[in-house]
Amino acid sequence: MKNILARLALIGLVAAPLAALAQGENTDKSKFRQLAQELPTPNTYRTASGAPGHQYWQQRADYTIKVELNDENQSVTGSETITYTNNSPDVLSYLWVQLDQNIFEPKSMTNLTNTGTLQDRMSVAAVEQHLAHEQFDGGFKIKTVKDRNGKALPFTINNTMMRVDLPAPLKPKQSYTFSIDWNHNINDQLKLGGRSGYEYFAGDNNYLYEMAQWFPRMAVYDDVNGWQHKQFLGSGEFALPFGDYRVSITVPADHIVAATGELQNASQVLTATQQKRWADAAKANKPTLIVTQEEATQAEKAKSKSKKTWTFAAKNVRDFAWASSRKFIWDAMNVNVGGKNILAMSYYPKEANPLWGQYSTESVAHTLRVYSKHTIDYPYPIAISVHGPVGGMEYPMISFNGYRPEADGTYSDRIKYGLISVIIHEVGHNFFPMIINSDERQWTWMDEGLNTFMQYLAEQEWERNYPSRRGEPKDIVDYMKGDKNMQVPIMTNSESVLQFGNNAYGKPATALNVLRETVMGRELFDYAFKEYANRWAFKHPMPADFFRTMEDASGVDLDWFWRGWFYTTDHTDISVEEVKWYSIDSQDPEFVSAQRREQQNKAPQTLSQQRNLQDIQKTLVEQKPELKDFYNSYDPLAATASDKARYQNLVASLTPAEKKILDSGLNFYEVGFRNIGGLVMPLIVRMEFEDGTDEVVNIPAEIWRYNNEEITKVFVTAKPVVSFTLDPFLQTADTDLSNNAYPRRVAPSRFDIFKQNRPAQQNPMQQQRSTTRTNNNSNTGQ
Repeated sequence: MKNILARLALIGLVAAPLAALAQGENTDKSKFRQLAQELPTPNTYRTASGAPGHQYWQQRADYTIKVELNDENQSVTGSETITYTNNSPDVLSYLWVQLDQNIFEPKSMTNLTNTGTLQDRMSVAAVEQHLAHEQFDGGFKIKTVKDRNGKALPFTINNTMMRVDLPAPLKPKQSYTFSIDWNHNINDQLKLGGRSGYEYFAGDNNYLYEMAQWFPRMAVYDDVNGWQHKQFLGSGEFALPFGDYRVSITVPADHIVAATGELQNASQVLTATQQKRWADAAKANKPTLIVTQEEATQAEKAKSKSKKTWTFAAKNVRDFAWASSRKFIWDAMNVNVGGKNILAMSYYPKEANPLWGQYSTESVAHTLRVYSKHTIDYPYPIAISVHGPVGGMEYPMISFNGYRPEADGTYSDRIKYGLISVIIHEVGHNFFPMIINSDERQWTWMDEGLNTFMQYLAEQEWERNYPSRRGEPKDIVDYMKGDKNMQVPIMTNSESVLQFGNNAYGKPATALNVLRETVMGRELFDYAFKEYANRWAFKHPMPADFFRTMEDASGVDLDWFWRGWFYTTDHTDISVEEVKWYSIDSQDPEFVSAQRREQQNKAPQTLSQQRNLQDIQKTLVEQKPELKDFYNSYDPLAATASDKARYQNLVASLTPAEKKILDSGLNFYEVGFRNIGGLVMPLIVRMEFEDGTDEVVNIPAEIWRYNNEEITKVFVTAKPVVSFTLDPFLQTADTDLSNNAYPRRVAPSRFDIFKQNRPAQQNPMQQQRSTTRTNNNSNTGQ
């Protein structure tokens, strides 16, 4: 088939040739080499498949705690007994206990290392906030550390960590019981921040408490780090062992308490009416009130001087949190997961209504259903959402969530969807990391990133076109194309992460969505993700365990993906550089003649040619016909007899297969792609044809394996292509869409003209109310 392909130029589609492919050394060393050096060597504890090994072990810590809340001076006093079990093969001569509340000491490492700036003009509130951190003493006051016989144990406090020296080495399979007595002041969360604290309601002179990191907690000892005693500075959250808890919480008698675990003494702390409502709620398929708004409002007025002790028990949890207030409205409903009935509950003050009464508990139930479908069935008996000062924080079976309506009960769509999203996110943390128990102190993305991805899936199942902030590749573009000096790889320690929300939440969530929708497909991804959750439920996974499991369960080599998305700050920017169009030259002289004549007729006239038609009345040859010769009537495009003879000889020499190709009329397009951003990604190419139809071709990322920077790809089509578009469905977080089409397209944009000092805008509900009032006044003649 020599010379059967002849190059034809399609106007507007031909560009300068791509540089030749790199020769010699294979460039896959940079992008497609395996993660052998980055990942730890597999062993009997953690296997090469990503599963726990046959000798996997983890420690255990069981707690019995008594704590009393002082509503007069906002403090707690507690005592705890810890039974620590050494399941490791190692002998331990000391134990490490976490004192996270010590970040609220005036001279804490957190306060000393916080950076900040001052402005020429500062509000009183801003000055008060600076002073509050200098003046508030909120760290643990450790009174005693004793063995089970009451004998004092030596201990050393190092910022947010406390070493307890054992009287004798703790051998493998042995347990040790000791006790700690302590107290600490509770922080004003709205002034001092933090993951717990109180909110004061001046209108009714009451407090609402959300209590977390409130007791000394055991640190993790594992096969990867030994003791995880990296200091808590505020960003890197927690690493905790599993255990059973029995916690007795003494509060003012008119308080309602929400907590991790199941209430053990309902008959002692709830009225008969509340107990009946509680039992009814456990069978209800919609939120049912246990404490009504009217009852909560009445409790705000009379502040009891008596006390009640609420006792809770929780099995196989890594932490314990609680909330307490006389302001709480309390509702609950049943949600069935995997044939098991779970009580979804919400606690909130009247200031949160009507928004919370409508959406909170429904959001809790929805989260349990969706997350269980994609991971493991929710194993705990309850799940709680509490509203108070903390904007969003998670603990086993209980979460603290923000967002409340305006004082008039109206709210914007931002507040509504913000509430639903934060509840989904924080309740979802029951799965990551409360059950799939990753090391938050070291790797924030392993819980926040995976959970944000799951949050996105749950949001999309809440309603069509839910306005998710994170998850879609297009929503991470601004971050990915931003200042690289303000970015670090996802695989960065939690306390060193820049742009925390984008790096630890948005980018890993987007990466998983890209894997699910574009790289692996939903079926392979969902199976592998569920396998990871099942393998590591109630265990301590590390990044390598996640990476390896996703590959092991799917059969997809993803080392290039982990390297690009998790180990670098590269971004996606792939350009369609050029398109060359080839068609099969049938060499039929009559067809070729007609085709060339059509092209000639379609060729644009130059400006001079157009003007000459008007300005030159007659050319010299037109004035003197005798100047014409053979070439004035010769048609160079006409097929000659010799041309036709050569064609007949060619056809006669072709085999049937060659004849079929010659008659096919196929189009061949050589398309060049350039990787500008650094991330190697699949190519999703849409071809739009001359007849108005289109076709989308999905090309795996491995197309870049021989050259990470420039490649060409040949597309064969039956119909002529008028344009090529890369990533037409915004699947890859491409940061520059202007170079994704060939021919190039102009992207529309807008600019905003406005006046300074725009008046504060009402939310749409307030606007509607105002309009209704105006119309009513008009109708009544007022």
